[in-house]
Amino acid sequence: MGEARTGTGAESNGTGGRAAEPTTGTGTGTGSATGGRTAQLAHTGLRHGWTTGACATAATTAAYTALLTGDFPDPVTITLPKGQTPAFALAAEEMAGDRAVAMAAVVKDAGDDPDVTHGALIRATVRRLPAGSGVVFKAGPGVGTVTRPGLPLDVGEPAVNPVPRQMMRDHVAEVAARYGGSGDVEIELSVDHGEEIARSTWNPRLGILGGLSILGTTGIVVPYSCSAWIDSIRRGVDVARAAGRTHVAGCTGSTSEKVVVAEHGLPEDALLDMGDFAGAVLKYVRRHPVPRLTVCGGFAKLSKLAAGHLDLHSARSQVDKGFLAELARQGGADEALAGEVATANTGLAALQLCAARGVPLGDLVAATARDEALAVLRGAPVAVDVICIDRAGNVVGRAAPRGPRDAS
Repeated sequence: MGEARTGTGAESNGTGGRAAEPTTGTGTGTGSATGGRTAQLAHTGLRHGWTTGACATAATTAAYTALLTGDFPDPVTITLPKGQTPAFALAAEEMAGDRAVAMAAVVKDAGDDPDVTHGALIRATVRRLPAGSGVVFKAGPGVGTVTRPGLPLDVGEPAVNPVPRQMMRDHVAEVAARYGGSGDVEIELSVDHGEEIARSTWNPRLGILGGLSILGTTGIVVPYSCSAWIDSIRRGVDVARAAGRTHVAGCTGSTSEKVVVAEHGLPEDALLDMGDFAGAVLKYVRRHPVPRLTVCGGFAKLSKLAAGHLDLHSARSQVDKGFLAELARQGGADEALAGEVATANTGLAALQLCAARGVPLGDLVAATARDEALAVLRGAPVAVDVICIDRAGNVVGRAAPRGPRDAS
């Protein structure tokens, strides 16, 4: 699901907002008080919100608890992937069928993010299933269904991303263990007016039909603000330089941050939460150089950088499959494969097509993105390397460090 803001990979379904660890409000930050990603996020001064995945998990937890106990917990507390324990008030609740079916609903609060799903009513209807059935997900009214390949969900599946699915499975298992249930349930998720809201997203273009996606990788939405975010990036660079760091990393989200830490062992104050603002990082580092910059992010986002886009937000730049087809040709793809890439549903689908035929599209995108970054740096004494990842955090492309002398 990863970090992209479009389709099933974005909390705001393509209109802004991104999941990240909170530093204000109900969440808890654990980073340095003066630098690093946590301090950078706090510097925006904006209020965090909750993803559709977190809201769906809360509604599911309340509904299943009611099935087993007869009472809806209100507020209902859940545990997010990074350990935060927010509480959600229920907006609606209903029991039917002699405790065979229960519905609970939560209103999504996106904080200060201009998210199209802010204020949406997210419902979870939980039904008992025969022993051994496990947890089954169903798209109710206002939640989309995947109709094309290339997304992290199979065709025909409800548009409920893997991380929210796992969150709901975990909470169902916890409630079952606490109250003596089997944990075998159907979870039908719905969003009031979701089909109408989805028209303002990229879901229809991606083949997600019938409504919105249930999204989020951390459960928390960090508010999207161009000026605040760019200011926080600059502060992050300043803090890293003041600490004497010679290697910093611009990351598009929490998953790419984990990859960089695993690859390079960078301390927190060397990590820049770049988000969609690749240009902001590159232009500021051009004026305030650091010897080495690693750029790490999702394949689709970095393909935009490779194509010359400095703002990677889905509302202002799109994955150019024609450009990817040309890169594939450079990597040895024949015309038949290049044509498939040019008409692929998503960047991920293009990557998968090339990987199956032995064409290193990920490496080609990484190398081209690195060279675009060097062009923006205009000879500043900074060596750049690039790491492309998929939605699960697997490295799918990389380009070795290259500096201005190497580029000349």
